[in-house]
Amino acid sequence: MEWKLFADLAELAGDRTVTVAADPGDTVGAALDALLEDRPDLRDRVLEDGELADHINLLRNGQNVIHQNGLATELEADDELALFPPVSGGSRIADR
Repeated sequence: MEWKLFADLAELAGDRTVTVAADPGDTVGAALDALLEDRPDLRDRVLEDGELADHINLLRNGQNVIHQNGLATELEADDELALFPPVSGGSRIADR
């Protein structure tokens, strides 16, 4: 499964795209765990108290997973995952 990372998240990861071991039927949370295991420098930026930080937007196929089943959302073949840091002005990309 491929992650697309934006802004400082890409800088911390060392790349704008990162491929992790996650398959259809796995959860978004499992794919996130795989990403953070592969790129541990992201952990403190993406998580707060072990949970996805409120200011991080996690999208699956362009939709924020908070509008789906959160980190329990199941992956399907060809899903696109993306992490966005806060957007200037305080609005969230997925809420526009």
